[in-house]
Amino acid sequence: MGRILPLNPRIKILIRMALKEDIGKRDWTTEYLVKRKKFCRAVIRAKEKGVLAGLGICELAFKLLNKEVIFKPRKKDGEEFKKGEILAEIEGEARPILSAERVALNFLQRMCGIATLTKKFVEKIKGTRAKILDTRKTTPLLRELEKYAVRVGGGKNHRFGLFDMILIKDNHLRLVTGIKEALAMVQIKNKKRLPVEVEVKNLQEFLSAQEAGAKWIMLDNLSLKEIKEAVRKRRKGVKLEVSGGVRLENVRAIAKTGVDYISIGSLTHSPKAIDISLDIISTGKPRK
Repeated sequence: MGRILPLNPRIKILIRMALKEDIGKRDWTTEYLVKRKKFCRAVIRAKEKGVLAGLGICELAFKLLNKEVIFKPRKKDGEEFKKGEILAEIEGEARPILSAERVALNFLQRMCGIATLTKKFVEKIKGTRAKILDTRKTTPLLRELEKYAVRVGGGKNHRFGLFDMILIKDNHLRLVTGIKEALAMVQIKNKKRLPVEVEVKNLQEFLSAQEAGAKWIMLDNLSLKEIKEAVRKRRKGVKLEVSGGVRLENVRAIAKTGVDYISIGSLTHSPKAIDISLDIISTGKPRK
């Protein structure tokens, strides 16, 4: 998947569900206070700096309530913005704009938070061969949106789910006799030729995986010294991925060891949402 997020039926259903969750039977406050056909103009404004992601999702939230709403982006996904910058202008009936506001901003703030954090990690490892990857540690049902935000921030997507890659983890290995047997079983049964990766917890397991023919090995929570040793001992054609304990403070040191990938769960499981607001700035009919 590229940097553009296709607004497929799944995403539209997701946004409709979010709107239904928030509005319920009716938005009573807005209905009691705002007359029908009352028009307004509003802006979406950044209250802190960040990287934009999810503006199309934000727009869709408004238009699913009223397709006549005019949404004018001021920035594009992937662009940086500063505190106080206007990200988009909105014109139309005030009722649907107010009713969709929270849902639209919730999606936008979270996706911007993911893109912003990802870009910080990507900037930290510039000049190295390493690539920043995400994980499956995503919000249930929001994976497509969150992985898109990672791409917008300059990161790469790891497997999307259990269906597009084989990743042999520690719990799998506890149910077979070891790495060699696991790889042999996968080699026989992997008719779809899915990519295969093995997770290892120490240098001995790394050497065993490599000896068994693994071509992609995840070094899970190894020390920097152990990572360097694995890089030194890896065979030609073996890709190395580091996972676990990766922070902005140590990611460059990890990248400089020569590993290929660094996967970071916090990109999607605990990013700080970017503070963004919607402000009504005038009332009256939309401008032509």
